[in-house]
Amino acid sequence: MLTRFAVTNYRGFKERIEWDLSNSSNYSFNSDAVRNGIVKNGIIYGPNGSGKSNFGLAIFDIANHLSHKWKKPDYYLNYACAMAYEQPVEFEYTFNFRGHIVNYNYGKIASELKGIIIWEQLIIDGVKVIHKDKDSLYVAPEFGLSEMAIRNLKESANNISIVNYLLGAVPFTKEHPMISLQDFVENMLFFRSLDNREFIGLKEGGSNIEEYIIKNNLANDFSAYLKEVSGQDYRFAQTVPGENVLFCIMGDVRIPFQMVASTGTKNLELQYYWLKEMGSASFVFIDEFDAFYHHELSYKICKRLFEGNSQLFVTTHDTFLLSNDLLRPDCFFILQDNKIKAICDLTDKELRFGHNLEKLYRGGTFSL
Repeated sequence: MLTRFAVTNYRGFKERIEWDLSNSSNYSFNSDAVRNGIVKNGIIYGPNGSGKSNFGLAIFDIANHLSHKWKKPDYYLNYACAMAYEQPVEFEYTFNFRGHIVNYNYGKIASELKGIIIWEQLIIDGVKVIHKDKDSLYVAPEFGLSEMAIRNLKESANNISIVNYLLGAVPFTKEHPMISLQDFVENMLFFRSLDNREFIGLKEGGSNIEEYIIKNNLANDFSAYLKEVSGQDYRFAQTVPGENVLFCIMGDVRIPFQMVASTGTKNLELQYYWLKEMGSASFVFIDEFDAFYHHELSYKICKRLFEGNSQLFVTTHDTFLLSNDLLRPDCFFILQDNKIKAICDLTDKELRFGHNLEKLYRGGTFSL
């Protein structure tokens, strides 16, 4: 699981911002939201322009050089903070893989829509195993690289990730923390649906959602899902072989679903797709997941999302979700003024199950 993340000089975050997910509290309710002392599920709030979307994208920077899955094509546009655009963006990750603590830190610059790693460091259980900067390269003897191989890596002109190189060149055991790191990053997922739909990670290419529903005979299941979470009653037509458009029946008329579905219902289709696909996801970040939803629908979707095994976080402006019935005070975060903190750390008040967190938030109790 991801236990800590920090970034410096990324887009709007000129100063270092750190997110600690290992600082959970001892609440007795909604214990499934925390696993082994690490926050598993959470909701991030913040004013417009505070950087919630950019913070999510920053977390997924690691996928751009350690994952072979889908990437955001324009990710490296507007990469470093405008006030220090010539300086590297610095990333710090801490993971806990079955008790092994992995710290992975690196600096990267953007050049011609590509990311170039200029320094890199990997520490496993407190032992530095990789360190590379412009003047030196250290690779621990356990990886079995010859002096010539290390010299060639040091002098290479393509600024490759040493971690990525070792993952492809060294025959690690299945339990090795580096394999755990690779598996975690390969199965990260970021997605959103605002002006346009986009995602990072988990899959190797794009997908037509309705074609997916048809191919997997999920039309009736999708109909039941819409009924359960939103109360809408859609009856879908029998599909024709080779068809990739979902039709619904309205009276005696067969009409494309996209022509009659509202913006919110189309977004539900996207949520349904990822709910089906994210079973193997390690870490999920959904930006503005409820941008077109009624607050009661948002609550139902959150309950569904948090039932899975993935470490999963969403951003929202809907304070109806700020409830101890859904999560707990150490799982609600506020991002503002280059800081992100759990609400339980933003007040001297002892927050209990009976407290109305939404009312406290609106009243200004939780301020950075």
